[in-house]
Amino acid sequence: MEFKDYYDTLGVKPDASEADIKAAYRKLARKFHPDKNKEAGAEEKFKAVNEANEVLRDAEKRRAYDQLRAGGYRSGEQFRPPPNWGQGQGFDFGEAGEGDFSDFFESLFGRTGGGAHRQGPPRARRGRDVQAHVQIDLQTAFDGGRTRLNLDDGSGTERVLEVKIPAGIQPGKVIRLSGQGQPGVAGGPSGDLLLEVGIREDARFKLDGRNVLHVLPVSPWEAALGASVPVPTLAGTVDLRIPAGTQSGRKLRLKGRGFPGHPPGDQLVEVSIKVPAVESESQRQAYEALRVQFPHYDPRH
Repeated sequence: MEFKDYYDTLGVKPDASEADIKAAYRKLARKFHPDKNKEAGAEEKFKAVNEANEVLRDAEKRRAYDQLRAGGYRSGEQFRPPPNWGQGQGFDFGEAGEGDFSDFFESLFGRTGGGAHRQGPPRARRGRDVQAHVQIDLQTAFDGGRTRLNLDDGSGTERVLEVKIPAGIQPGKVIRLSGQGQPGVAGGPSGDLLLEVGIREDARFKLDGRNVLHVLPVSPWEAALGASVPVPTLAGTVDLRIPAGTQSGRKLRLKGRGFPGHPPGDQLVEVSIKVPAVESESQRQAYEALRVQFPHYDPRH
């Protein structure tokens, strides 16, 4: 039996972080997944990548493996587990995880250490939870409800799932879908799917916690004289009173018009004064008249 260097398999260094290992696994799983890669040897490489990830993603298995690797073993060398291997390591060698693993893996983490030499029926085990990321638009995050999502859970296979989105969900929150993770072993229940939610940027609104920011263009006369203007919100259009003398950059608050919650957020409306272009002689004269009427006004002062 040959020693396997799981770090070489994933192409990471021995001091790689959990994030580095996860990223390397996802990249290689997509590359060699049998549903997408029909080249000779791709399936074996996919199995090897899964096996390496099974050990390095688990802190206790990784710690035990690192202790063994520190003994100077190199990939491809003949290997036998040291005497009394596994005693006091702190994990249950009877639950090595589901999968088609090598004799090397089974000798380290298998129930009897022999793969094909196991005695008795396999123990029913729950499948692993699967973590994935989904991106939804701001309106969906605001409204909530059920939506269909195309999901790639990192193995390279896409699934279409119907997911219930809570109204007002914040970016980074996790939605748990029971039974949508990896299948169980020997009749055990499937694991769960943990969806971390991201929210796409929106052309009209910017999310800040539960508050929503919207930039509202207004004309010079609306800002100077005051006006009631329509303002879009995620719940529909409302009228907003612009006070006379409002300057560009001023923020006006629409109470309770932000994201749902306890309490709900507000919508902050930032005023942006837009100056119309001169397209006729009469319009130029109108601007000249303004300059005459405000001889001492200096916007840079």
